[in-house]
Amino acid sequence: MSKQKKAKAPRGKLGRLEKKQERAGWAFVFPWFVGMMAFTFIPMCESFYYIWFKIKVRRGLEFKFIGTGNLTQIWLEDPDFLQNLVTYIWQTILEVPIIVVFALIIAMMLNSKIKARGFFRLIFFLPVIIVSGPVMNMLVSEGAASIPALNTQSVVNAFDTFLPTSVAQSIGTLFGNMIMVLWYSGVQILIFLSALQKIDPGLYEAAKIDGGSQWECFWKITLPTIKPMILINAIYTVIFLSSNEQNTLITMIKTAMFSATAERGYGYATAMAWIYALVVTLIVLLFFALLGSKKDIYDRMVKRRKRAMKKEARLVKKIERRSARNVKKLEKARKKRKYRTYDGSGDY
Repeated sequence: MSKQKKAKAPRGKLGRLEKKQERAGWAFVFPWFVGMMAFTFIPMCESFYYIWFKIKVRRGLEFKFIGTGNLTQIWLEDPDFLQNLVTYIWQTILEVPIIVVFALIIAMMLNSKIKARGFFRLIFFLPVIIVSGPVMNMLVSEGAASIPALNTQSVVNAFDTFLPTSVAQSIGTLFGNMIMVLWYSGVQILIFLSALQKIDPGLYEAAKIDGGSQWECFWKITLPTIKPMILINAIYTVIFLSSNEQNTLITMIKTAMFSATAERGYGYATAMAWIYALVVTLIVLLFFALLGSKKDIYDRMVKRRKRAMKKEARLVKKIERRSARNVKKLEKARKKRKYRTYDGSGDY
């Protein structure tokens, strides 16, 4: 039994419009690529090189190779950095869900049919402009980022009874800086708002005709549709909180970089920065595992169907190979005259 080879369809060349669009795409990507290489990739390679040296600034940069000395010094002789690192982890894990949920609630309210929607959207996005730069430092120093009437110590004592002390203190800090945390939700509101506006209103009308409530529409239509935006906002919030000027770890790294002591300097600060970057990457991967790994039920059904089709195709090929082997055996037996076959003329 001979197998027929499937002829591959020839790939057509790109047309003039496709080539023009491809050139335009590369033209838009090229400035980003140059900036990424010049201002991110090359400095990252240099900073990774600095980890293994003790660097002194005199007439120039003097390098002294010490291997893993900077990393060992951080883990063994700098308890403040490790304590602030643990506090940062707990605060980030607590603050990110609160900011994302608050942004989603406000975005749904701003997407509803209310009067002066543009004015309210401006109000919620305005803090993004105000809190940038030294304005935020001035507001924090004046106490505008906290609630004066809130007794955070009572909150810490309440949670300290059934949670570890570090977690309770992180929750108390979160309550104390609640206003500042909510100020960070302007971009997330804008992203959620754009995603909500892309949902087809016909889906809600069909659900209401079938008797679906607002709560059911949210869980069955709204939330699955904007699920990718939830992941984007969570990752954006982690990066924003990690690179914010109010972050204590950022201040510690800057202080260590420009320190005049012999124990610290560029190499020591670079090692701190790489440890911090590794922790931020792990937190991003954590939120990606929680929000991005779960597949939709329809995706699982499609994948299950594809696996069944592949299994069926393998079974068909197996039967064809077995039939081909049997045919070959019969042909060999016929040649050796071990069996007689019917030739169709009425004789054996």
